[in-house]
Amino acid sequence: MDLTDHQWNYVMQFIPVEELLPGPGRPWADARTVLNGVIWILRTGAPWKDLPARYGAPATVHRRFQHWRKEGVFRRILEVLADHLHREGRLDLSECFIDGTFAPAKKGALLSVKPREGKEPRSWELQMLMALQSASAWKALRPQK
Repeated sequence: MDLTDHQWNYVMQFIPVEELLPGPGRPWADARTVLNGVIWILRTGAPWKDLPARYGAPATVHRRFQHWRKEGVFRRILEVLADHLHREGRLDLSECFIDGTFAPAKKGALLSVKPREGKEPRSWELQMLMALQSASAWKALRPQK
């Protein structure tokens, strides 16, 4: 899931300005492409070396991810998206909980489950919020020594 133009225009306000403007020296990799690569890694939990080529070099995406993590970019995005969803009534914080249970599915269980017909598609804000709050994201966002 790559960011649409609307999503990018909303999120780009959190990217440091120097990374969006051309400057002297070697140009930075496109911030939108890099952010799409970071989101792909956080959603899939795949190792950086498995990043698809369309997102650029894994080392570049990882380095920018680390830079943005230290700058607090992801924390600001997470806070603003959560606040936006909460104000719209699509995120009820009184019902949040942590569940540590694990229930394995039987082989072929996905084939027998019918999707609910009346279920609304998730908003892009909620999908990004979930990606940033995934276990792999928290592990990656944890401060390093």
